[in-house]
Amino acid sequence: MNRYLKDFLYRGLIFGGFGPIVVAIVFMCISLADRGFSLTASQILLATVSSYLLAFIQAGVTVFNQIEHWSTVKSLLCHFVTLYAAYSVCYVVNSWIPFEPMVLVIFSAVFVLLFFVIWGIVYLSVRATSKRLNSQLKG
Repeated sequence: MNRYLKDFLYRGLIFGGFGPIVVAIVFMCISLADRGFSLTASQILLATVSSYLLAFIQAGVTVFNQIEHWSTVKSLLCHFVTLYAAYSVCYVVNSWIPFEPMVLVIFSAVFVLLFFVIWGIVYLSVRATSKRLNSQLKG
């Protein structure tokens, strides 16, 4: 089995369980704020399974950044496309956002903005740390 696939599955299995925990906390907060809030068993099951899959994918796709023979742009685009597809499908299937063109445009714009801001911060932080460590190694 390809080592990157193994890493993807390993990371997904380790961190996948955090998705349902986050969903449970969000549902609890909503129920505290809105006493009339209720969910069916089907909604809870769908949210639990899809949030597990979402967290699994979120953790697993970090492997794209470690494929040495890929360019930074290729890694970034694969990471972005995978996460965008996973989040949009999960949010629409769970009815967390309605399947309406304007809502999807707003969701997409927010997702793109936040993804690239977070990715940029991480990239610059790693680059600065690498530069600092390299200068320390050179003496």
